[in-house]
Amino acid sequence: MSNGRALTATRNSGPESTSVVKDFLALIKIGIVNSNLVTTFTGMWLAFQFTSRHFLQELDVILFTMLGAALIIGGSGAMNNFIDQDIDPIMKRTKTRPTVTGRFKPNFVLTIALSFLIVGEILLFAASFAAGMWGLVGIFAYVVLYSMWSKRKHVSNTIVGSISGAIPPVIGFAAVEPALGSGALALFLIMFAWQPPHFYALAMKRTEEYRAANIPMLPVVKGFKRTKYSMLFWILLLLPLPFLLTELGVGFLILATALNLGWLILAFKGFTTKDDMKWANKMFIYSLNHMTILFVSIIIFALFS
Repeated sequence: MSNGRALTATRNSGPESTSVVKDFLALIKIGIVNSNLVTTFTGMWLAFQFTSRHFLQELDVILFTMLGAALIIGGSGAMNNFIDQDIDPIMKRTKTRPTVTGRFKPNFVLTIALSFLIVGEILLFAASFAAGMWGLVGIFAYVVLYSMWSKRKHVSNTIVGSISGAIPPVIGFAAVEPALGSGALALFLIMFAWQPPHFYALAMKRTEEYRAANIPMLPVVKGFKRTKYSMLFWILLLLPLPFLLTELGVGFLILATALNLGWLILAFKGFTTKDDMKWANKMFIYSLNHMTILFVSIIIFALFS
């Protein structure tokens, strides 16, 4: 019997370790970390191209910026999990988070969050003072303005949350060119305008969960029709923003405009659809592909501009 128990323990150690790693990655919201690192790198890459500086000569700046950004984004995500412990069990999307299942205790989560934020900021300040300061702005916007204040009180919470989501490319740009410039502003505005239709689509899919958790998301408070008009407004606002990056050439402008027009056409279809959930899912998927293609294209076109 003892040999059998030992064998079982050996067999289970692998999956158990895997589960811990999976829960830890969920704690720091690794998906959000990865997507924001794409925009951070894009901002940094654009700054290198616009200032005619060679990135191979500043690998330390790239390392400090990318690692620092990853840590403050992950730390902010963990802090959000810590703050939302009371409402996460109510929502299907969040009830498996390690703070809900009990895998990680609150004190551990808070320690991880603060450690990531502190170390991340040290690294960003090592890249440049401006990068460190913009990192602090991003942390404050996400943890305080969004998670602690607007999320549970105001229907505008998504717009407030969009501030923090638009900061990563600015951090990347500021690490190379602290004075920023039109390139940094363009990336900030593009990311800011992209987020409301993206998150409203998700909110439509999860309307009843948000209602149960008493979170005043736009579809919960104003209904689907009003949400569709808001999504349309933000996509229309997004249309001219790529033209702030004329330095990237006509090819980029054509591609970016095509992406925006495709999203706009899909948004208009929402007013005639018979299946709001299916349409919202299409909008959500399109938004993810839109951001990925757009920012990868910025990197590519900047290289040849």
